[in-house]
Amino acid sequence: MRAISSSIRRTQTPDGGVLLDIERGQIFCLNVIGSKILDLLEEGHNEERIAEQVSAAYGTDIDTVQVDVHDFLENLNQLHILRQGAPTETSKREATDGDSGPT
Repeated sequence: MRAISSSIRRTQTPDGGVLLDIERGQIFCLNVIGSKILDLLEEGHNEERIAEQVSAAYGTDIDTVQVDVHDFLENLNQLHILRQGAPTETSKREATDGDSGPT
């Protein structure tokens, strides 16, 4: 399960959010959808569930959203914003029964 790196500080803005990497001294800006993806990731949702929720929230084709979410998360990995973390309770539940419960 991916998680936000401990070296990242995050704040919400009306336009999305801002990330500060305190180890590398880099700042990243997120739009509203990028910020939503990180919110869902912090809640413990896996990539597939994130894509489903973003698709539903913004009325966008699921196939397009799946590719975009995957690419976004891969970019965050390459920038050291994400790290591999222990599975959360939500991701454990999704792995066993395929349902993350009410959202």
